[in-house]
Amino acid sequence: MRHGKTQWNLEGRYQGANGDSPLLPESYEQIHQLAGYLKGTHFAHCYISPLPRAQATANTLLQDLNENIPTTTTVGMREFNLGKMEGMKFTDVAKKYPKELHAFRAAPDDYDPTAIEGETFPDLIKRMQPVVLDAVAKDVTGEENLLFVSHGAALVALIQSLLGTPIADMRKMGGLTNSSVTILEAYGPNLPFKLIKWNDTEYLTKKLDPTDTI
Repeated sequence: MRHGKTQWNLEGRYQGANGDSPLLPESYEQIHQLAGYLKGTHFAHCYISPLPRAQATANTLLQDLNENIPTTTTVGMREFNLGKMEGMKFTDVAKKYPKELHAFRAAPDDYDPTAIEGETFPDLIKRMQPVVLDAVAKDVTGEENLLFVSHGAALVALIQSLLGTPIADMRKMGGLTNSSVTILEAYGPNLPFKLIKWNDTEYLTKKLDPTDTI
């Protein structure tokens, strides 16, 4: 799941691994709607990014689900470290770091974050994948549902990596919407996983706009 929409999402600012802003009031209603959609699905465990926007999202969702789901907060689920781009508006980033921005959004295999002191796609995948693979490996029944609450850019890279997608093609399906859920099926901790649903928002009643998806 991608976290609920924040003030910086609305303003078109990069938040990244170190920046953060509060969830918008409307986001809580969307999280409630997601909880209604997931009602009846038992989750064996929930893994959550330590960033406040993800924590607030997970706490609201888990309270609604009301199943005493065990949780683990892990830096493995944190958003991309976007270095100097964090806190900047997309329009300002486009002027100051056009090469980095284009590669990050459209050509991941060309993305070199040296100038912005950020994190590479391989480094992100290296820290995120083990969280999922270890969680799946702990499921001795092969039947458990696991929940991961994280961030848009990071989740796109993670999910595509779990599907076996090359870095060059990681943006081929676009981005993820706030309060969306993407469902994968795993047969043990072996890659690739199988995609069941991508960026599902069918339960949201709000008309979506471009600031909802990254």
